Amino acid sequence: MTGASRGPGRARQDAIYRAGVFGRHPSVPTDAAELERRAHKAMSPTAWAYVAGGAGEGATMRHNREAFDRWRVVPRILHGVTSRDLTTTVLGTPLRAPLLLAPVGAGCLVAPDSDVAIARGAAAAGVPYVLSNQGCNPLEDTAAAMGATPFWQQLYWSTDEPLVDSLIGRAEAAGARALVVTLDTTMLGWRPQDLNLGSLPFARGLGIAQYTSDARFRALVAERIAAASGSRAKAQVTVGAVRTLLTMSWTHPGDLWDNLRSPEPRAAVETFLDIYSNPALSWAHIGTLRERTSLPVLLKGILHPDDARRAFEEGVDGIIVSNHGGRQVDRAVASLDALVAVREAVGPDPVVLLDSGVRTGADLFVALALGADACLLGRPHIYGLALDGADGVRQVVENVVAELDLTMALVGVGSIGAITRDLLVASPG
Repeated sequence: MTGASRGPGRARQDAIYRAGVFGRHPSVPTDAAELERRAHKAMSPTAWAYVAGGAGEGATMRHNREAFDRWRVVPRILHGVTSRDLTTTVLGTPLRAPLLLAPVGAGCLVAPDSDVAIARGAAAAGVPYVLSNQGCNPLEDTAAAMGATPFWQQLYWSTDEPLVDSLIGRAEAAGARALVVTLDTTMLGWRPQDLNLGSLPFARGLGIAQYTSDARFRALVAERIAAASGSRAKAQVTVGAVRTLLTMSWTHPGDLWDNLRSPEPRAAVETFLDIYSNPALSWAHIGTLRERTSLPVLLKGILHPDDARRAFEEGVDGIIVSNHGGRQVDRAVASLDALVAVREAVGPDPVVLLDSGVRTGADLFVALALGADACLLGRPHIYGLALDGADGVRQVVENVVAELDLTMALVGVGSIGAITRDLLVASPG
């Protein structure tokens, strides 16, 4: 039997065990808990607060995990299934497995050139990446790092409509296969971990590379500088202010020394904070998308069944059930619980993906059984980035896909379409 016929699960196991014979262990832990612990040690306090932190007291983050814990897989035996097909297609995008990497902003808190590194890891693992609108590399550079592996593009809806069009146009030109509009971050939630450190990466120029590389945004910055000419207030000089200026100047396009003498880096940050997201975002805005792009459109941040129905009535191509990883509203419904209600409301045919709470291949199996067409993986791939760069991302993905494959093998299903609700029971507790 060849490695290919054994499937990715046994192939991944074999690679790890064979390396173990020579005393080599994986640089990235294969279980979610140890992965998180090791990443915590590797990250700075500000990086950990931003990536791992949640809204309020963290109840929504706990809900996301508790929701998975309420379901049990029921394996079947003597099924005779010897091969599995993990492939599927979502909105014309072929998937090696029903998994995409979620957009996570300001990844350069964790590693330099974070978006390019994530893209390289995703491409090496053969899974699509939803490029972050709040990334640290221009989308064109990140797209190039994906090679032939498909990618989607996230969109934060700015208060400046020409900037919205510019970002969409750039995504199309770079080869994005779909547009993912994030709905649930029209303003930042209450995030104590960041607040206690006084840390917002965007205020230091981190995570705004899509904007500083955009012609429309640069024009807005130039207008701001011109309007403030001769009337700029003298900034308070502190050690923290000097560090922030250095960070802004280092991450801003152009020469560091020129940037240190220029008002542009600071004006870019101020412009971004003013316009990056639109608190007035409404269904009327969504209704304009069909005139603005030919790409399939997915709405990310849907939790209520009525909103799911409305989205498809408005003509979007798919939705992503998500509570933003528990980062926006504390004590919100778990994404997995919302998935069950949403799938029941919209029926079996519309494209519905799940984001938030997925950590393992077994989680992925449960989500698929409850109606998800595919899932997005967020924090774990950033933890892999922290531990081993692009290859850390690859290893995290390979581990999740391997566990999904082995779960399918042991349960007795040969394809993604065969993962159905009757393979689960609700926890008696």
